[in-house]
Amino acid sequence: MATGRLGVGETLGALNTALGPGDPVWFKETRARHLRARDFLAPRPALQARFGDGQVPERVVRAVAGLQGPGVAPVLRCAPTPAGLALQLQRPAVFERVLGAVAAYVAPAAPAAPGPRVLLHCPALRSAPGALRLSQLRAVLVADHLARTLRAHGESVRLVPAVRDPHMPTFLQQLRVDWPAASERAATEALRNRALAELSPAQERGALPRGVLGTVCLKELVQERGRAAGYDPNLDKCLVTEDLLSVLAELQEAARCWPGDSPPSLAAVPDANADRCMVVHVVSCEEEFQQQKVDLLWRKLDDQAPLTQKHLVCGPVKVAGAPGTLTAPEYYELRHAQVCKASAVKHGRDLAQDPAWTEVFSVLSVATIKFEMLSTAPHGQLLLALADSISTKGTKSGTFVMYNCARLATLFEGYRHSMEQGLYPTFPPVSSLDFSLLQDEMCKFLVQLSMDFSSYYNRIHILGAPRPHLFGQMFARLQLLRAVREVLHTGLATLGLPPLDHI
Repeated sequence: MATGRLGVGETLGALNTALGPGDPVWFKETRARHLRARDFLAPRPALQARFGDGQVPERVVRAVAGLQGPGVAPVLRCAPTPAGLALQLQRPAVFERVLGAVAAYVAPAAPAAPGPRVLLHCPALRSAPGALRLSQLRAVLVADHLARTLRAHGESVRLVPAVRDPHMPTFLQQLRVDWPAASERAATEALRNRALAELSPAQERGALPRGVLGTVCLKELVQERGRAAGYDPNLDKCLVTEDLLSVLAELQEAARCWPGDSPPSLAAVPDANADRCMVVHVVSCEEEFQQQKVDLLWRKLDDQAPLTQKHLVCGPVKVAGAPGTLTAPEYYELRHAQVCKASAVKHGRDLAQDPAWTEVFSVLSVATIKFEMLSTAPHGQLLLALADSISTKGTKSGTFVMYNCARLATLFEGYRHSMEQGLYPTFPPVSSLDFSLLQDEMCKFLVQLSMDFSSYYNRIHILGAPRPHLFGQMFARLQLLRAVREVLHTGLATLGLPPLDHI
């Protein structure tokens, strides 16, 4: 069997190269009705722009049909059609390559070169859980998901702030958010001295509020960085407080003293480490203006502040039919109560006090919240319909995904139990499976995995009658669903959600 990881990107690149110089024209087919006849298509309008009359030279068609190379999927046929140039892969061979090495496809490809260290800063975590607004909760969940995803791709990530409120770690654990707790405060003396030197003259300061050291002008820095940098043009003066200096000191220490590094030299050269770390401030839209001040003040007071600072601003969260004052803990309790109620309806009895179901209800509640909060692009407005009941039948909810995760667990447990009873043989080596028996496609594998699996599961009888002539087809289907399970579990891991084996 051929080895090496097949890739859609590698295959598309080779297909476009085979057509000759010009813009990319091929795309991967995803619509179920078209997948019956093709896997890739070069649309006719694009071919007409490339070749004039739209007639692809025979030598080019032959070159595409004989395509080979690292990561390129094996081609079965390539032929002109009314829609354009259609290409179909050797699907049994592709299934064998992919399903025979599922782990290689689930694991992200190693980066070509190490990227910059990423410092993820989520200011919302400086508050107590009871003060956490829904828009701030959204920022927290986005930051946690981003951290998990970056780490899965081999990036070095550090999280700030370390939470100090005594109740926050428990709430984050409840949400399956992995965030560090505080140990000790960073020293602010150096930043304080620099800030005092930058303060506006006393005659311009006037009477300052209690706890405010003075004001620092940021206007020049905004103009220096230019409008293209995305800073609010209204940024002018910044009130410097001891609390703000503590925030900057924690950011400064986190950026300079990376775990595993040797202690920084006292005579560090300015900008020596400034390009080694990228800071991503994940903030709610209400915090955006203040966070831009923090960004600019850090640059003004610290010559070694990271040169690259990005702001990931999460849009507002609106609640349909409820006041906008709902806090994050209240939102969790509401969803948890709905999960327990839905379970009572399904099972005919209240299981909320049953210790065997405590973890299940907790995971389902968090899955519901995370899928609601993360299913919309972070910058867009999010509308929550709190009155909606929790159900495994809806095709877009976290409970639906977890339900299908449990279905997979039940399926493989059913196979194991039948095998122990002697009804089915043990699973054969993957290399011996006949993948030509897989006649049904699992479309949109990563985008709509649960919907595709649910449809496939309802349409195809996986564990059939224990008859030897059906075992080959059963094992091929089970191996396909093993891959689905691996991808599903890996995706849930980026959300901090454990897979469930029952609901």
